[in-house]
Amino acid sequence: MFAGSSAFAWFHTILSLLAIIAGVVVVRDTAALTSVTGFGFTAPFGSSHVVGIVSLVLLAGSTLALHVFHLAGPWRWMYAITQTPAQFLLLFVLVAQGFKKVSALAAIAPTQSEPPFAAAEGVVLAIFLALAVAAAAHFRPGTAGTMPT
Repeated sequence: MFAGSSAFAWFHTILSLLAIIAGVVVVRDTAALTSVTGFGFTAPFGSSHVVGIVSLVLLAGSTLALHVFHLAGPWRWMYAITQTPAQFLLLFVLVAQGFKKVSALAAIAPTQSEPPFAAAEGVVLAIFLALAVAAAAHFRPGTAGTMPT
């Protein structure tokens, strides 16, 4: 799957997987590194760069909400609606890379426009939409949710 990949590609991939595994607790820092290192590949500007930019903007919002505004008032909700899509983008890219790099998946969706690819990304999206609604409800102003560290 990663035969012939550079050390930088391995580093970027490992950071991405750590961010996904770590989840919300440390995702801001690791996901930011993942997004930043993604710009180190010498490909022409494309959709991966757009995803990286959007991810960095979302992560900046969640970092501000947590560390500058300490989840006070509406910043609790802002944290939820920026952190959840940032985590979604990590998994979105993981699924896309899986369909690109894993031969069994590439065989059933070689152009990533086939129904199996759309179904996989749709399931990830549905899960994260539900998580976003739950997070926004839990972190709405005035609730006594636990503050992430």
